[in-house]
Amino acid sequence: MALNYIWIAFFLIAFIIACIRLIFFGDTQVFPEIINSTFSSSKTAFEISLGLTGVLSLWLGIMKIGEKGGVVNWFARLLSPLFTKLFPEVPKGHPVTGSIFMNIAANMLGLDNAATPLGLKAMEGLQELNTKKDTASNAMIMFLVLNTSGLTIIPISILVYRAQLGASQPTDIFIPILLATFVSTLAGIIAVSIYQRINLLNRTVLGFLGGLSIFVAAIIYFCANLPQESLNTYSTTIANMLLFIIIIGFITAGIRKKINVYDTFIEGAKEGFQTAVRIIPYLIAILVGIGVFRASGAMDYLIDGIGKGVSLCGLNSDFVGALPTAIMKPLSGSGARGMMIDAMNTYGVDSFVGRLSCIFQGSTDTTFYILAVYFGSVNIAKTRHAVACGLIADFAGIIAAIFIGYLFFG
Repeated sequence: MALNYIWIAFFLIAFIIACIRLIFFGDTQVFPEIINSTFSSSKTAFEISLGLTGVLSLWLGIMKIGEKGGVVNWFARLLSPLFTKLFPEVPKGHPVTGSIFMNIAANMLGLDNAATPLGLKAMEGLQELNTKKDTASNAMIMFLVLNTSGLTIIPISILVYRAQLGASQPTDIFIPILLATFVSTLAGIIAVSIYQRINLLNRTVLGFLGGLSIFVAAIIYFCANLPQESLNTYSTTIANMLLFIIIIGFITAGIRKKINVYDTFIEGAKEGFQTAVRIIPYLIAILVGIGVFRASGAMDYLIDGIGKGVSLCGLNSDFVGALPTAIMKPLSGSGARGMMIDAMNTYGVDSFVGRLSCIFQGSTDTTFYILAVYFGSVNIAKTRHAVACGLIADFAGIIAAIFIGYLFFG
């Protein structure tokens, strides 16, 4: 629903701005530019979707091997001690914990098709434990914020878009996204824990979060002391090495489970092809809306206004061009994806703004969409502090993305 209003707003605002430019400034080219943008944006959207087919088929095939090979279950067991502390209201050993762990692990691996049904199943289980059926329980809110914070180990879709648009090193944003999404998730956990008075100062939680925080801090310290050229080299090399290790690890897990690795890959690859075809109309719709909005001059006015405000505060305003992606992400995943693609097309896929828009896209998730789908599936009307904590996580991820973007690419 939010995307519906956003899409309509793009056209209405563009029409108003275009009329102002024509009537008050005599700009007779504004409407031809807008119409031309609809054709060029449609063509761009289709070409991107078509180019995604092969890469999506490859990665969803690999992911299917990992899923059937037990990688998701392994992550569930690994995270079990931590989530037991974060969900104190859920009885130990309750079946819903399996769905929670599987959903979080699937999200971390980028298994969207597996994550959503597991998440809805987890919400149904949490609703059975909920004493107030129209009000979100503490466990539900913690679960939702863990989803909306966007913790992802492998941002496959973003890497795919960068490769499709001709990035010299599509994986150079891999580590920056990992760092930014960690900050977002950590902020979300802390925010919910403060609201719910969950004690994070225990051995299990400190062991997980403290250890990860130290690891992330060490990466940032190491990167901060490297020259820009060496930083890019290290980041790209490590990211590619990790991705190849993951591929080998998934295949090895499939072999150990004695599954037919080839047939499993084909099964997942078919899903990748179907996904690439399915997103064509959505991508065309959002890119045409953004193209019209930009051709009218509205996007330039918005960005210039924010940029001047930032400059008046004495701050570097290079990041402002990527802000539309950050602003859109909590509202709509496809809308933010369109903004990210538009930023890469406008400023250059390897530009600072192009890369930062990718980090924004990967550092948080679609907060309002997730809240609507997950809570709506179990008829929750009163969300309590879920929205506030989700937006806190989003804001932390955006701020972290800006600093990390400057550290790696500034």
